[in-house]
Amino acid sequence: MKINLKFVCRYFSKNFIDITPEVKNALNNQKPVIALESALITHGLPYPKNVETALEMEHIIKSYGIIPATIGVINGKVKAGMVSEQIYELGIPAEKKTLKVSRRDFPYVLSQGLNGGTTVSGTLVIASALGIKFFVTGGIGGVHLDGQNSLDISADLLELSRCAIMVVSAGVKSILDIGRTLEYLETVGVCVASYNSKREFPAFYTKQSGYYTVCDVTSPYEAAGLLEQCQNTGSGVLLAVPIPKEKIKKSEIDLAIKNALQMCVEKSIKGKNVTPFVLSEVSRVTKGVSMETNISLLKNNCLVGSKIAKEFYSRHFPKSESIFEIKNTTKKASNFPVVIGGSNLDYVLQVDEDLKTIGKRQDHDTRIIGYV
Repeated sequence: MKINLKFVCRYFSKNFIDITPEVKNALNNQKPVIALESALITHGLPYPKNVETALEMEHIIKSYGIIPATIGVINGKVKAGMVSEQIYELGIPAEKKTLKVSRRDFPYVLSQGLNGGTTVSGTLVIASALGIKFFVTGGIGGVHLDGQNSLDISADLLELSRCAIMVVSAGVKSILDIGRTLEYLETVGVCVASYNSKREFPAFYTKQSGYYTVCDVTSPYEAAGLLEQCQNTGSGVLLAVPIPKEKIKKSEIDLAIKNALQMCVEKSIKGKNVTPFVLSEVSRVTKGVSMETNISLLKNNCLVGSKIAKEFYSRHFPKSESIFEIKNTTKKASNFPVVIGGSNLDYVLQVDEDLKTIGKRQDHDTRIIGYV
């Protein structure tokens, strides 16, 4: 699983991508890495909860012996893996413009030298290029309400069909049309599975949405097997993990979302600005309970994702041997030195006979041999 920087540079100039030594070393030595998005830091949660949560998620992943790779953009450079100072830089409100970065936004954000928080689709692009197989997030984007008319469909869905990565989430965001989102994922060939919930597809804040997945896996072992087989299709896996404990009733959250969406219409809030506004408004109405739920499911997804990643890598790379390690398959050698080299032999043939005579002799077996 050596990092293919040439492949990465098909999309990003080497001057615009920065992979931390920790992440690079883990990938080169076939050790598990889990990607994390940064739109959560820039647009998902308010300061200081955003920074605290991002660091706690990394801590949970590290506790399983796995390397977290938070992906984002700082000063026009893609970061694959961030130190705490960089997470703070993205998380603290500042005068410098910080954008949500989907696949389509990379050219502008990089060329302008801006800061950006990568969405699910933006994170998938980088993670896939680096060979990262796992990505943990809260909820992915999807088909918006009335999406059949507006065609407002998140790029997350199409990117999932392009990247053979397991995305561990609590389903899709509750403000979306869950039914149509699942239909779209089926159309583009993404395997959607629930995790130990009898095929119940969660609704982010609550365990049940009224929709079901085609399959359910009940353990890290089964989930790892799912990703293993999906490598053959080239598309990703969405693993929907229900929140362990509901803190708010579905009827309450549905009403809060409905009112927030109505406010978006009245205030002409559209596109990628809808989600952060609605999440903020719902948090205000629920007096912070929705935000607590969001943080809780993020941490739980890190736990589940780490267990699955550990299982997956233990199957494929049981000893986590470096790709640069040369195994000593010979017996213990004596103290005599071993010299490895080569030699070139030059053959020079002098012909004594007249060339005309040689040409007449059909049975002449003289050959001129050059460099061997």
